[in-house]
Amino acid sequence: MSTDKTPEEIFAEAKAWWTTEIVDIQPGKIAMRGYAIQDLIGQISFPQMIWLMLRGELPSTGQAKMLEACLVASVDHGPHAPSIAIARIAATTGIALNNVMASAVNVLGDVHGGAGQQCMDLMEEIAADPQSQSDLPGVVDKALDRFIAEHGKIIPGFGHRWHKLDPRCAPLLALVEEARARGEVSGRYAVIGREIEAALARRTGKTIPMNVDGVTAAVFCELGFAPPLGRGLFVLARSVGILSHAWEEISQGSRMKGPMPKSIPYTYAGKAPRKPRSSS
Repeated sequence: MSTDKTPEEIFAEAKAWWTTEIVDIQPGKIAMRGYAIQDLIGQISFPQMIWLMLRGELPSTGQAKMLEACLVASVDHGPHAPSIAIARIAATTGIALNNVMASAVNVLGDVHGGAGQQCMDLMEEIAADPQSQSDLPGVVDKALDRFIAEHGKIIPGFGHRWHKLDPRCAPLLALVEEARARGEVSGRYAVIGREIEAALARRTGKTIPMNVDGVTAAVFCELGFAPPLGRGLFVLARSVGILSHAWEEISQGSRMKGPMPKSIPYTYAGKAPRKPRSSS
C-alpha cells in the first residue's frame, strides 16, 4: 500500500494508535493516573485503586467507604444464583480456573447482573427531570409508566424472590445518610429510591422494597458513576464470589456435576416412544 507519509509520520501514527490517560509504563516505571505504583502499594486500598482507575483521581475517605461497602454487599448470593451455579458446574469439568470464571461472568447480562445499571438509568432519568424538584411523585410515576410500557412490569432494583427485606439495604442507606450529613453526597438518589418504593406500593397494594441492585444503584449515582459502570462494578464484586465457589468445588474433587443429582430426573415432555416408518 503506497503512502506519501514520511517515516516519522508513520511512526507518530503508530505511536498514537493506543492513547491512554490511565497508565504510563516505561522500563523501570509504572504510573497509574500519574501516581508511581510504588507510592500506591501499601498506601491505598483496592476500592480506592478501582476509583482511581475509573475516575482519574483518588476518592475521599467517605467515597471509598461507600464504594467498598457496595462491593462487599454484592460479592455472593449462593449457589442457586445462575453465575455461581455455572461456576461450580464448570469447575467439575476439569477446565482451568480462569475458564471457569469466564464461563460464569459471561452470563452476567441484562437479566442476571444488569438490574443495577438499569435502575441507575431509571434514577438518572428521574433526577434529570426539572419537575422532580417540585413534584417527585409525579415524575416517578411518569418514568415508571414509560419503563413498564417499554420493558414490562418488573422494575429493576426492587423486590427480591428470596428476601422480603433485603438485609443489605439498610446499612448501605445508612452510609448514604451519613455521607449526606457530612456534605459528601446529595442524598437525592436515595430519596428517589424511596419514592419509587412508594409508587410501587400505590400501584400494586404491596410493599416492594429496594433490593441490593436498587440500593447500590442509588449509591453509585450518589457517587457520580455512569450507569454502565454500575454493571462493571457488580461484575467486579461478584467475581469474588465466583472465584471462591469455583475454588471450593475444585477443592472438593467433584467430576462432571450436572445441575442436579442423578437421583432427581428431569421432565421429558416430548413424543411417546415410537418406531420410524419403514422406507419400503
